[in-house]
Amino acid sequence: MSAKREERGAKSKEQRAGEPGAVEKEERAKGKASKRPHWRFEDLEVWQLACELAIKFHRLAEELEQRRLYRYAEQLRAAGLSLSNNIAEGSGSTHKQKFIQFLNIARRSLFENASMLLVFEKMGLLDAAKIDELLADCDTLSRKITNFSRAL
Repeated sequence: MSAKREERGAKSKEQRAGEPGAVEKEERAKGKASKRPHWRFEDLEVWQLACELAIKFHRLAEELEQRRLYRYAEQLRAAGLSLSNNIAEGSGSTHKQKFIQFLNIARRSLFENASMLLVFEKMGLLDAAKIDELLADCDTLSRKITNFSRAL
């Protein structure tokens, strides 16, 4: 898939309706301009998936905090946020190689998250079903970031 097609996406109106920022996109398309600026990275599927994953990690961090595992929660939350932040930061570069470098950093953060999940599982902190779901999400996003980087 080309980078431009990745940015545009080939989703139906119904599929887009549930996405973050979909309402604003539809309003802009109809000529109703939002006062909020639109950022290039908002259209990237990898950024959208990274945001969803960051939210899942944030919720998991809340569970860890309830068990007074504050440091683990903080680390999980920070590594989760670095996914979308590095994709966004890289998209602001005017050089393709810099963007690829930031995508690589985001991908490495996925590996950090996956490692934490596996360690937390070994420690008996999280159930296997939740870990399996998050690891599958990490794997999917990692592959998409790799493919997107190659397409740039």
